[in-house]
Parts: sequence; C-alpha cells; structure tokens
Amino acid sequence: MDRLIYKILPEWLWFASLKQGLFTGAEVDLADGYIHFSTRDTVKETAAKHFAGQDDLMLVAFEEKSFEPPLKWEPSRGGQLFPHLYGAVKPDTAHWAEPLLLDDDGKHIFPDLEA
Repeated sequence: MDRLIYKILPEWLWFASLKQGLFTGAEVDLADGYIHFSTRDTVKETAAKHFAGQDDLMLVAFEEKSFEPPLKWEPSRGGQLFPHLYGAVKPDTAHWAEPLLLDDDGKHIFPDLEA
C-alpha cells in the first residue's frame, strides 16, 4: 500500500461528492486553486489550526500515488511540504472515510493513522 494522505472536510460536502462522483474541493481549495491534503504528521495540526471545535467533519484517507494528475508537494506552514492536488478527486478512490468527532474538550478524536 502507498502512503496515505488525508483530507478534512465538512460531512455534507463529502456525502454530496459521493453522490456526484467527484470532489472538486472545499471553499478554501476552490479559492486557492488546488485541493489541500495533509500527511499523518500534519493532519492533527491542520485540524487544530483550521477546524478547531468544528463538528460534522469527515477525515478521508487516500493513497498518495492514486491521483491523476499527480500531487505536487509544496511548502506551507513553516516550510513543511504539503500535498496539493491541482485537479479533482473521485471519492470512490478513498482508502477510508471516518467521521472526525470531538471529545468533551472540543478537540478532534483521530483514528489510528497509517503511514
């Protein structure tokens, strides 16, 4: 299995994408011109920084090498490289999708993340 990368998005948008058969991005993705993904090492920070206290979210895992066109790894927070997709995603190619729930303190509860 290839390395997994992760997308956090509103639950309604994930289910709408499944129904449509295509995910073109969340609002921030559309504004930036690419779909933002995170790695196992950055996804928790992404959740805390951009989705703090938000519920009704999904965490979706994709195999890194499954994209056409391929991902571009570009610097973002603190110079870290993040995977960006300049294209759309077929949601049925997801490795898995899970609700990203909140604990009693309003922090996201993550499933075990694979490399």
